[in-house]
Amino acid sequence: MRNMFRSLSVYNYRVWASGAIVSNVGTWMQRVAQDWIVLTQLTHNDATAVGITTAFQFAPQLIFLPFTGYAADHLNRRKLLIVTQSTMGLLALGIGILTVTGLIQLWEVYAFAFLLGSAAAFDSPARQTFVGELVDGEQLTNAVGLNSTSFNMARMIGPAVAGVLITAVGSGWVFIINAASFGAVLISFRFLKVNELHPSLRASHASGGFVEGFRYVWRRPDLKVIMIMMFLIGTFGLNFPIYISTMAVSVFHKGAGEFGLLTSIMAVGTVAGALLAARRQHPRLALLLVSSAVFAIGCLLASISPSYTLFGLSLIIIGISAQTLTTSSTTILQLSTDPIMRGRVIAIFLAVALGGTPIGAPIVGWVANTYGPRWGLVVGAASGVVAAFVGLYYLIRYRNLRLIRIDGHLSFTIDAVEPVIAESI
Repeated sequence: MRNMFRSLSVYNYRVWASGAIVSNVGTWMQRVAQDWIVLTQLTHNDATAVGITTAFQFAPQLIFLPFTGYAADHLNRRKLLIVTQSTMGLLALGIGILTVTGLIQLWEVYAFAFLLGSAAAFDSPARQTFVGELVDGEQLTNAVGLNSTSFNMARMIGPAVAGVLITAVGSGWVFIINAASFGAVLISFRFLKVNELHPSLRASHASGGFVEGFRYVWRRPDLKVIMIMMFLIGTFGLNFPIYISTMAVSVFHKGAGEFGLLTSIMAVGTVAGALLAARRQHPRLALLLVSSAVFAIGCLLASISPSYTLFGLSLIIIGISAQTLTTSSTTILQLSTDPIMRGRVIAIFLAVALGGTPIGAPIVGWVANTYGPRWGLVVGAASGVVAAFVGLYYLIRYRNLRLIRIDGHLSFTIDAVEPVIAESI
């Protein structure tokens, strides 16, 4: 247990984590409020509208890809994060005021989702790589895992609180509370001991930009397979706002409180997945294959769940597998990437994992509207199956995965060393 939380012994990481958990709770509260007003106040249970909102929120990850990773590699990450966090706080305040006053319209939600997504597009790679400046190299795997744990503990707390607040005081105040929560992370920056940071070697302008990042990934089969797997699941599988909201409202006929509770239930799984990831010293690519397969099983179980309770339990399986997949992918990328290229690689990863959402979310929303929410979950399951086969292909071709017989029992054998630079897939 002590080993699981070892990064918290570092002062700077402890201060950062304290501010981040408060801000993350507010962020998850806002996500629930945003989906709820789109689904129940601004439309009549329109899953496609929720999908479009999600698409606007994640499209900037792809649109601004040439600049986000470059900014994370070339600019002072601490100062960049202060700007992005402040911007997101102001945007949350803006949509909150419009909602409280009753002036909010659907197109305005789309606009705010895009603007928030734009700030997040610059924030995410900088925040992911800034963790490496808070701790030394030996603590990095644990710090990344605990970072995900913090995010998903907030996912467990925030939606449940949001569900209660939406019922008690309305969605608008949830946005305003989120705006205030950004103050916690901004205060944490004030108390960091800058002289104890571990700044990585900053890329020079001569070291190449956006194109060089793609060349670097293209020469790495291990990085490419991670990107492909995350694109498939990120595009068609990680559409939880659509799955949970439509199942809660259209299938089980529940209100805001039960809707928020479902998101919190899934967060139990994601917290467990993040904590398990924090315990691992060196996650392997084979783990991504297993996680993809379990994700597919979880989605299938959710799609056939006959009751609200069983649906909630299946979300725990989905949460564990999805978080294991995303956290392990991020850790592998951080540990195996040249520090000079790390920001650009993480930006490409986030663009691939989240940038496909503008394609997948409206499609999944349309499937949920046309054929029912359960079929939307089947689409998610299919993405997990295909991703698992992509991982299997990589392990067979590049890691010599073989099925052998030992003492009459079947077993698997695989090369222990991950290739770093190899031929293209």
